[in-house]
Amino acid sequence: MSTRIEWTDETWNPTVGCSIVSPGCTNCYAMKMAHRVGPNFPHYAGLTRMTKGGPVWTGNVSTAPDRAFLKPLRWRDPRRIFVNSMSDLFHEGIADEIVDRVFAVIALAPHHTYQILTKRAERMHVYMTAPDRREKIMAAAVNIQAQGRKRLPDYARSTMITAMAWPLPNVWLGVSAEDQSRANERIPLLLETPAAVRWVSAEPLLGRLVLDGRNMTGDETYWDFLRGERGASVQHVAIQPEETARLSWVVAGGESGPGSRPAHPDWFRSLRNQCAAAGVPFFFKQWGDWGPAELIHDIEGNRFREMEEYVEPTNGMYRLGKRAAGNLLDGAKHEAWPA
Repeated sequence: MSTRIEWTDETWNPTVGCSIVSPGCTNCYAMKMAHRVGPNFPHYAGLTRMTKGGPVWTGNVSTAPDRAFLKPLRWRDPRRIFVNSMSDLFHEGIADEIVDRVFAVIALAPHHTYQILTKRAERMHVYMTAPDRREKIMAAAVNIQAQGRKRLPDYARSTMITAMAWPLPNVWLGVSAEDQSRANERIPLLLETPAAVRWVSAEPLLGRLVLDGRNMTGDETYWDFLRGERGASVQHVAIQPEETARLSWVVAGGESGPGSRPAHPDWFRSLRNQCAAAGVPFFFKQWGDWGPAELIHDIEGNRFREMEEYVEPTNGMYRLGKRAAGNLLDGAKHEAWPA
């Protein structure tokens, strides 16, 4: 597989380019990568500009050429595919017609699972709930079949697109939620959006995140994102809860790279425990550059430096480097996926 992202098999970028919308974007790896590869790929031109702090998004977006846009159709073996690692599919600069075409490719290659992640939950909700969305995606799929007969594999040419289910059963829709404020803003919109699987990426995690209903929106209401319950509460005990959609997966991780910010170990432990109690799969991707003191030990026979040689700890965390810090939480891996 061609990606190092632990929770997927492949990345696919039918569109590229983005803009900063929240604190989780500050050290975005995609900005740096887009700036680095820009000279070699014409559709990356103008997506970033250089500042004293390094490359940043300009807010411009562009569409990949057909060879890249239709890539999943050439992958015959089933794969988990992260859609738009170099963009946000629901960015305000990407026209609905382009998003329709992305979903059309997904419909024509139903043997894959597609993981879509956005910080623009409102646009996602509006797009997915449009009454004519299914018909527009079907039309885009038929157009791809008509225009690319000789280049498409047999299964894509023969797919009966008129039988397309909606929402597409092979699409996992997710939102980024780096802190409680963004979780409260984005997750309710996600849960009100039609999807086969709904998930949250808490990476980079920048604060304690409560998803299980103890996060009160007021003294008399609560919303348990993990169990799909919402209603009145007395001392955090539900009274006649209303059933809602629930999260199917939670991914969490720390930040790496220049300027990375440490996450407290208890933030990850809390998410792990909340998910375990609610029966929701939890995936701990990485510590990032910062890890707790207990991670300073022998690895593969190479002795780490003494602790006093590390950066002064922040939140009890030491800058160990991404590889050294690894992905063990309390000595165990947590790599669960939705069924």
